[in-house]
Amino acid sequence: MFVTKSGIMYVNQHVSFTFAAMRTICFLLCLAVFPAFAQSSSDSLRFVRQNWKQTKLKKRVFWREAHFDTLFQAPQNLNVLIFPNGKRKPSIHLGSAGQALKATSWFGNRDQALAAVNGTFFDVKNGGSVDMISVGGQLMDSTRYTSGKPLAEHQQAAVLIEKNTLSVVFGGNHAGWERALTAPDVMVTGPLLLQEGRRHTLLKNAFNDNRHPRTCACVTTDNNVILLTADGRNAKAAGLNLHELASVMKWLGCRDAINFDGGGSTTMWIRGQPENSVVNYPSDSKQWIHTGERPVSNVVYVK
Repeated sequence: MFVTKSGIMYVNQHVSFTFAAMRTICFLLCLAVFPAFAQSSSDSLRFVRQNWKQTKLKKRVFWREAHFDTLFQAPQNLNVLIFPNGKRKPSIHLGSAGQALKATSWFGNRDQALAAVNGTFFDVKNGGSVDMISVGGQLMDSTRYTSGKPLAEHQQAAVLIEKNTLSVVFGGNHAGWERALTAPDVMVTGPLLLQEGRRHTLLKNAFNDNRHPRTCACVTTDNNVILLTADGRNAKAAGLNLHELASVMKWLGCRDAINFDGGGSTTMWIRGQPENSVVNYPSDSKQWIHTGERPVSNVVYVK
């Protein structure tokens, strides 16, 4: 990590990642206990011993899925995309619909993507992202601040993509920090979950402490990108609070992890799969089915 003159903290990543290495990392991490968040070592052991279904989507791109009868004392359903960071292929991108709201599957088809997940927070009523997003150097939306109030946690960090390398930055709680960012692709989002392998302090509030469907991104210690969805609001998947999500990302070997928009927005789309290629279970349908996507303002996608 280094700090620029503008005070923005950048997190650097190096090296490469294999699933065997991830399993070793998980085994070592499962020995750690985090009592402050009411998580037991049995959860980490259960996670590392889980029999994940793995599908190779293309060279160096893997999709892994797992259903846990019990994780954090509740059923959970996770989907994970893993691919190398900074390689020429696959390529990673941001997609925006401007002021319109479109399903994640719409973005996937429009941009001829291999896979996509929903992005940052948006205005459900009027459209457009409520957090800054820049695509290919074009500013699509600016962060919408509330006058007289401190920055929301989802306005304090961002995902950057530059030269096909994804990184996570933390800007802090002063308005306008994101204007100093120079990467062509920027998506302000949050809260930040992990920074250089350490848990980022989260405020105590309902959004952070209650269980919901979640979408998340991280860069691993071995410099891979992970995009994750956790289903929720269903008898078959409770969803995660952000403390639990941070633990899951640590167990996956993440160094820097950041939360995206979740709830009914949480969607993972993979080209060629059944049910309009949606592989998770969006909660707006209120059923355990793959349909019922919530229209969103932006996505992260892989080609």
